[in-house]
Amino acid sequence: MFRFLAHTHRLVCFAAAILVVLSIDACKEEALESGSSNAEGGHVAGLSPKQASLVLARVGDTSITLGEFAATLERMDQFDRLRYKTPERRRELLKEMITVELLAREAERRGLDKDPRTQEGLRQILRDAILRDARARARAPVDFSASEVRAYYEAHKEQYREPERRRISHVVVKDKAQAERLLKEAKKISTPTEWGEFVLKNSVEYADAPFEGPKETAGDLGLVGAPGEKRADNPRVEPEVRQAAFQIQKVGTIVDRVVADSKGGFHLVRLVAVNRAHARTFSEAERTIRIIMSQREIAAQEKQLEAELREKFPVTIDDAALAATEMPKPNAKHLPGLDASSSGHKPPRPPKSPSGHGQNHAH
Repeated sequence: MFRFLAHTHRLVCFAAAILVVLSIDACKEEALESGSSNAEGGHVAGLSPKQASLVLARVGDTSITLGEFAATLERMDQFDRLRYKTPERRRELLKEMITVELLAREAERRGLDKDPRTQEGLRQILRDAILRDARARARAPVDFSASEVRAYYEAHKEQYREPERRRISHVVVKDKAQAERLLKEAKKISTPTEWGEFVLKNSVEYADAPFEGPKETAGDLGLVGAPGEKRADNPRVEPEVRQAAFQIQKVGTIVDRVVADSKGGFHLVRLVAVNRAHARTFSEAERTIRIIMSQREIAAQEKQLEAELREKFPVTIDDAALAATEMPKPNAKHLPGLDASSSGHKPPRPPKSPSGHGQNHAH
């Protein structure tokens, strides 16, 4: 079992790290170069059986062959592959593979292939391989016809309508009489810097919290949509303030009244900028739509796979036993690496099923 895991790990790691075959002599290098592009007759990377069986290195009774390297080479990104054209770089990679093999052998000798974490790692590798096969059956974004994409756009046109959003700033105080006095001063302010200084001087937000940004951004509440527009909501903005923001006629001016909120605050609201409503055209939305359609097909393939697997391998869950289970306290001696609470590392998430949800284990 561990031999299989080590071999799979080798393929995964060195596909990511860009495995290329080491040339021991000119003959081997020529075989590798031809194997990277001249596939024929179903042989690995275009190599003949004799070429594929050529041994590049031995670790104990295990051989690392040219065929293994060439097969990995075929799966590489073409640009990364160019980085390992020289014999020197190939030799470095071969040394890394030998190190992996040595460590795998020692781990097997120690019985680590039977460790639950090793078994879980293998299951995850196999899971990912099955999911890759399922996802490969989904169309890529470029494979959808223009008519299909257009039909999606027409059916979801509302999603591509951008509502008007307004950027606002405010002064908030706890006393209505004070707010009324400040309102008269605020109406005379004409520049963003003057407004920022006014906010810092009077708003309770900055009574105990120093402000380190540019003065003109003091009191900024960000963008907010019109009342009732859910797609442009802003949780920082009270409903009364939001409504007042859309009563201001000109950028750089304030609403002509004190705005009271439901929490006892009194606001002076200033309009900083306006982002006008905009409907995205088909050409503007096309790329996003193609990605969405591809992702939907991937999700459908994964869902279909899960349904087929559940029919093939019936699943039962003992809910009573699950509910009665008490989680054991972490024991640092049995955890790999440092204790999560002292190192700042988060525990790993449970593996996902083909549908993207956490796995249910049968009992």
